[in-house]
Amino acid sequence: MAKELQESNGPLVLCSEPGALTIEAAAAPADGKTPLPRFSMVAYTGGEMRLGGWRYPVVVDLQGLAIPSQSRPIRFGHDPSSGVGHTDSIRVMDGKLVAAGVVSRDTAAAKEVVASAKNGFPWQASIGASVDQYEFVKENQSVLVNGREFTGPVNVVRKSTLGEISFVDLGADGNTTATVAASATSKEKEPMAEKDKQDPSAVASAKAEVTAPDPSGNASGQDPVAEMRAKAAAETTRIDAVRKATGGRHPDIEAKAIAEGWDVAKTELEVLRAERPKAPAVIERKNETAPQVFEAVGLMAAGVSNSRLQAHYQAPVLEAADKLRGVGIQEFCELACGRQLPRFRRDATGWLQAAFSTTSLPGILSNLANKLLLEGYNYVEDSWRQVVKIASVNDFKEHTRYRMTGAFKFEQVGPDGELKHGKLDEQKFGQKADTHGIMFALTRQMIINDDMGAFTDIPRQIGMGAAESIADAVWTLWLSNPVQSDGKAFFSTDHKNYLDGADSVLSVDGLTAAEVQFGSQTKPNGRPLGIPATLLLVPTALRVPADMLMKSPVLNELTTANKPKPSTNPHVGKYTVVSSVYLSNASFTGYSSKAYYLLADPNRLPTFEVAFLNGVDQPTVERTDADFNTLGISFRGFIDFGVREQDYRGALKVKGEA
Repeated sequence: MAKELQESNGPLVLCSEPGALTIEAAAAPADGKTPLPRFSMVAYTGGEMRLGGWRYPVVVDLQGLAIPSQSRPIRFGHDPSSGVGHTDSIRVMDGKLVAAGVVSRDTAAAKEVVASAKNGFPWQASIGASVDQYEFVKENQSVLVNGREFTGPVNVVRKSTLGEISFVDLGADGNTTATVAASATSKEKEPMAEKDKQDPSAVASAKAEVTAPDPSGNASGQDPVAEMRAKAAAETTRIDAVRKATGGRHPDIEAKAIAEGWDVAKTELEVLRAERPKAPAVIERKNETAPQVFEAVGLMAAGVSNSRLQAHYQAPVLEAADKLRGVGIQEFCELACGRQLPRFRRDATGWLQAAFSTTSLPGILSNLANKLLLEGYNYVEDSWRQVVKIASVNDFKEHTRYRMTGAFKFEQVGPDGELKHGKLDEQKFGQKADTHGIMFALTRQMIINDDMGAFTDIPRQIGMGAAESIADAVWTLWLSNPVQSDGKAFFSTDHKNYLDGADSVLSVDGLTAAEVQFGSQTKPNGRPLGIPATLLLVPTALRVPADMLMKSPVLNELTTANKPKPSTNPHVGKYTVVSSVYLSNASFTGYSSKAYYLLADPNRLPTFEVAFLNGVDQPTVERTDADFNTLGISFRGFIDFGVREQDYRGALKVKGEA
């Protein structure tokens, strides 16, 4: 594991990026008691965060965020002694973490939050989470998280557990705002304008009204937090003045002014300096020979979309690259080298030696190949990531996994005070990583044909091949139903993890039978396994029926006799549906368009495991010396991984037919 990933030993604290945070009065209860104020917030927007203890930015993968319950504590500044309330709704929506709840604590912090909101203070939100699994994305490599692409160096938290959410006055991002329009005296909310009727997770411009009664109950106006309110109001006034001074034209100046407490005069001075006429565009000329420009030219030749290019490079780089759009390989190499090269057709060897003796061209081509390889790698379906455990090994040796399965139930202590020893029974599972790779080259023929697109298409295809090699390995092993050390097939009635018959078809009753069978698994000591199923894995032909079973509260039940039509769906929301085209592909032994699987969380009880050498789960590109028989420059793409079955009790296969 890279050193950068080991720098944080405590819980992960993430301050929200720009989002909305609203507080409003709850409807008056029938018993006439004072209603509790409600709040809603975008607790995390899914972007990069700069956090203490981490050398590089951190992105939390919301798909891997475990939410233990919908009721989580709400605090002030992550202080356990400063409670504010609790949530009653937490969900991931559009790549963001959205929460809502009530201010239910009778503390000074709770009173301060509501009182300051009435005064217009722009509260922000922050989450506290424990890190369970993370990876480091190297410089110039890209990764897709929360529906967005990030370029390394960056730390991606793949698995985490939500602890608490806090109100904070200033997050890690100085631009973060949460507008709250207070109305402290009204008993009922005024109708919202049509333009303000938004989801609670709307952007930072969303408004709400604070209509809760004064939590302190102090009718005299002598609020014990009056001084804090005044400071909050003054800070809000200053921030508004700073924003007016920048006029939305200088976000960097605005963020720095808010974070460092600048007054309006200093802000206006910095704006004037920034808007002074610049010297002639010397920088643009420099960018025309920058390595990033040539990388962008190569990506343009590969057909990468403008939106993806804009995510990787700044506007001056793209403008310079656009002027070189359509150049051939020979001109591309000469421009990248910054010097005249020998005529290629007359002296091919001399041309190659001159071109690759520079320090710039090999690096540019390697970076270009790496970006295109990763792009191709992300094209291929990777649903296997959701149903297997992803692990790391530090060498190519055979590794043994141990799972303790003995009895550790607490026993009553006898009169002598002696505690009994727990019994350790261990199950062994193997794992081993191997290298998978392929060579490709910038050949003499490509250079003579002067076709830049021919070269850029190769690493993309290799990236797709790398992704396919992992998917093929996972699903080949999965569908082959390998025989275990006890002589039984992995999915079998002997292992109590296989069902068949006409009544096993994916339906309300079929899924009920599968659920009962999964729950019958036991530990070696005969006690219940006690680990529930959380995933429903289906082929593409069953994706729609599976989604209906998980999302429709009422179903038109036509397959089961003596049932009312329509009938209540008892399985709604139970499992996360995962679909893969590989399950029903005829090129795999054991394929089926009707079979489906119930699975436990692979991190709690892994059925299959994919291990990567040193945790690197993306292919690597390296430049190598060409073979004597190849007149050109060679590259190699490789990835190190292994796939192995683990505990058969973590999955149940349902044939779905007789």
